[in-house]
Amino acid sequence: MIKYTNIKSIALLTVATALTLGSCGDDEPDVNVPVTYEFLRNGESTVSFSGQTTRILMAEEFAAAMTDFDKSATDLQEMFANEDATGGDVNPFSNEELNAETKSIRSKVAASTDLFNTNTVEASTIKTQMDQWIAAQVSEVFPNENELAEAGKAGQIADGTSTRYVSAKGLEYNQAVAKSLIGALMTDQILNNYLSTAVLDEATNIEDNNVSTVVEDKTYTNMEHKWDEAYGYLFGNSTSAASPLTDLGADNFLNKYLSRVEDDADFAGIAQDIYDAFKEGRAAIVSEAYDTRDKQADIIKEKISDVIGIRAVYYLQQGKIALEAEDFGGAFHDLSEGFGFIYSLRFTRDAGSSNSKFSGEEVASFISQLEEGNGFWDVTPATLDAISESIAAKFDFTVAQAAE
Repeated sequence: MIKYTNIKSIALLTVATALTLGSCGDDEPDVNVPVTYEFLRNGESTVSFSGQTTRILMAEEFAAAMTDFDKSATDLQEMFANEDATGGDVNPFSNEELNAETKSIRSKVAASTDLFNTNTVEASTIKTQMDQWIAAQVSEVFPNENELAEAGKAGQIADGTSTRYVSAKGLEYNQAVAKSLIGALMTDQILNNYLSTAVLDEATNIEDNNVSTVVEDKTYTNMEHKWDEAYGYLFGNSTSAASPLTDLGADNFLNKYLSRVEDDADFAGIAQDIYDAFKEGRAAIVSEAYDTRDKQADIIKEKISDVIGIRAVYYLQQGKIALEAEDFGGAFHDLSEGFGFIYSLRFTRDAGSSNSKFSGEEVASFISQLEEGNGFWDVTPATLDAISESIAAKFDFTVAQAAE
């Protein structure tokens, strides 16, 4: 595993090696890695991930609506599940193109092949938890819009010039939902679904890819498309799909927090590493170099998992600092974001294995510690440090590195 202490020099070496050598398998064809994420067949682009862009846009509107006090529970649930999409008269989105879609956010939550295909009980529990947070925002927080929050009572709390709206335990349900979607939707679909060998090599995908058999009425093979769909959940809202590092932070989900981690000197280069791995893995599919493809998938799994872990620790530590300064509004906001990133740990991937870095039980234990008693009103710096250390122990970074 790469240690992040020398990440800049490592990143430069990685890029140079990829561009110079291309293939990393002795018995595989050479892999010609393009400068940007552009792939053509007969002069036409073979890159497509419109479904991923659609769900990112749906999630953007949905997350913003979680603090719209004019919304009902039905409104929010429809934005999440889009159950009326097949001919109903409910139009939950301001974007009419989204209202015309049959896709939904909820259907892809905890829906990966590797983690949840045979684990339907946990998948259902995760979806239900999000349903409950949505309902609680309307039933608990919205009625107390103008009430001051206190231990055991939902309401508003000042955070500098901002106003936060928290539950009786100090949790911002909107942050819990938005940050949990980073794991349960984007990360799970990238790492545990579309980059899964079970998905990439499903049915006749290898044979079809070897002879360039494309999907009917499309320009791409099914394997190429699965890889691109993974790419889309990270870069699907970027101004330039081919060169997405020019506007990191293009959405409020995984892309934004890759940008935040990239901006930390301890982890500078991580965005380039992920982008390069996506390019080389896609080029390897074109070249039928499947070992190379899988090695690049493992790099992506490791580094996107790092983003989730780093931000979980970061927010716990920022929350601790604010608690010690008795800045409860700031602390609760940071801890709410940390809460969502902790929930997202369940969807990380231990590269080279079929397992997440964190079991459902481990994540539930962290959450239970944060919610004990009056929740954030009662949580101690010692507890936040202990959780932070437990998370960092699964990664190759320290609490101090992530906390900056």
